[in-house]
Amino acid sequence: MAKEAWQRWGAEDEVGAPNLIGREQVRLAASLVRTGQVLSLAQPLSAALPVPAHRAGLQHFMGRDGGDYAAGAKRPGGFQFAEDTVVLPLHLGTHLDALCHAWCEDHLYNGFPGATVRSTTRALRCGAEKMPPLVTRGLLLDLVALRGGPLPGDASIGRDELQAAARHACVEPREGDAVLIRTGWLEAQAPGATVDFTREPGIDTSAAEWLAESGVALVGADNFAIEVLPFPAGTVFPVHQRLIRDYGVPLLEGMVLRPLAEAGASAFLFVAAALPLVGATGSPLNPVAVL
Repeated sequence: MAKEAWQRWGAEDEVGAPNLIGREQVRLAASLVRTGQVLSLAQPLSAALPVPAHRAGLQHFMGRDGGDYAAGAKRPGGFQFAEDTVVLPLHLGTHLDALCHAWCEDHLYNGFPGATVRSTTRALRCGAEKMPPLVTRGLLLDLVALRGGPLPGDASIGRDELQAAARHACVEPREGDAVLIRTGWLEAQAPGATVDFTREPGIDTSAAEWLAESGVALVGADNFAIEVLPFPAGTVFPVHQRLIRDYGVPLLEGMVLRPLAEAGASAFLFVAAALPLVGATGSPLNPVAVL
């Protein structure tokens, strides 16, 4: 398999495609702000958030609360406080896949050995803490608008259709952009219903390669895996392999994109920052669009 971005930014690089976001990209993105409207693109995090069967759900514990004071806890000077602890999988809800999240042929992005990811040491290379804050031009490619409704499960989005979505939005992906793909998958989930994480619309490798060749710094979507599920016959997470491992493009999954579409936004200031969790394979975050 080709390794298009390996060594592009040096043998020790662990950042990948976000290296393409320079000061000029930041200035351009800031110039897009017109109304000052700020939109969060993240799902609310709670124990009710659906997760695939192989992952634990979110657990939220109160360490100090009003009940402690009702039971007689001291209140020096009348002061009271609450605090809590959250335990959650890092690939939950709206989250970033770090470059150590997926690999093949025993090598991560830039040729680092897969053996550098271990339970005892976590990820020694390409962990979430290596991902810089992302401030750049965001583009919304709205397949829901293009097709006239949410895409059905297992609908594959190829290069031609993604390019058509870009033309429909009157935008063209370029170096340093964050491209966000709306499929309607998240919107189609009925509240409280069991979510099928094995079938979803998403991009195929031809669409992924077009984005990577355009120089994008990030690819996000409103679905679980960015790519179409089930995978094409004979493949396993082929888009993850191509974008993360070969091109060094991080993925932002589980985004809430309907408000962005309803605001009529196609190009905007995009801001996102992973938690600097040392050795982590991903990070929950709250990506923001400023219109």
